[in-house]
Amino acid sequence: MGFVKYETEGAVGIITIDRPAALNALNSEVLGDLEAAVDAVDTNAVRALIITGSGEKSFVAGADIGEMSTLTKSEGEAFGKKGNDIFRKIETLPIPVIAAVNGFALGGGCELSLSCDIRICSENAMFGQPEVGLGITPGFGGTQRLARTIGVGMAKQLIYTAKNIKADEAYRIGLVNSVYPAESLMDEAKKLASIIAANAPIAVRACKKAINDGLQTDMDSAIVIEEKLFGSCFESYDQTEGMANFLRKKDDPAKVKQVAFKNE
Repeated sequence: MGFVKYETEGAVGIITIDRPAALNALNSEVLGDLEAAVDAVDTNAVRALIITGSGEKSFVAGADIGEMSTLTKSEGEAFGKKGNDIFRKIETLPIPVIAAVNGFALGGGCELSLSCDIRICSENAMFGQPEVGLGITPGFGGTQRLARTIGVGMAKQLIYTAKNIKADEAYRIGLVNSVYPAESLMDEAKKLASIIAANAPIAVRACKKAINDGLQTDMDSAIVIEEKLFGSCFESYDQTEGMANFLRKKDDPAKVKQVAFKNE
């Protein structure tokens, strides 16, 4: 994984795309390294994952235009599939994934952030889908996830105009959850990941699956998905101990303790 680093801090995993000389642009080799890093995440031990870019200028500036410029139709489709398969793998990881967007998130970079559950960014972040200005469409899920995230009308406007937007505008339209000074972005990402990791992992995973699966179907089917995942949490250590601790707090606050959830 020459262009991607993976490390853990307790129950939090951190993937860093490390190609700063090219503003962390995604070529085939970077995509392969990213997939290897995602595959290396032990989701039994890691309860939340952060994806970020190396340096302070760029999260991911986009797919590598130099590589794309000579692709044939079939090669272009294959390149799109490669990116889509990896981003879908990120999207369907059982654990929550946070994009810490530290600068440019254009084209494939914006699409990578959209495959994550939560996006936070630095004040110097810039988002956009500039593909139509290059004679192509977004190819790594941008036409699908952007509309699901910020609404159809706004997504069409950003994609059709190829306009880039700054962090404050990304926050205003709901593309990101929070904006932080660049120097504190990773601390805030780790803090958020640690809060998530401290909660019952079975429940957190079930919530992610319920939301993601439910969004793909009608409401009647979606609430059945929720009912089944709700039921699946019962009889687990996390559920019995979590509820027992709540009742201890209600009966005698002095008996409350910090629950060490076990993912079982």
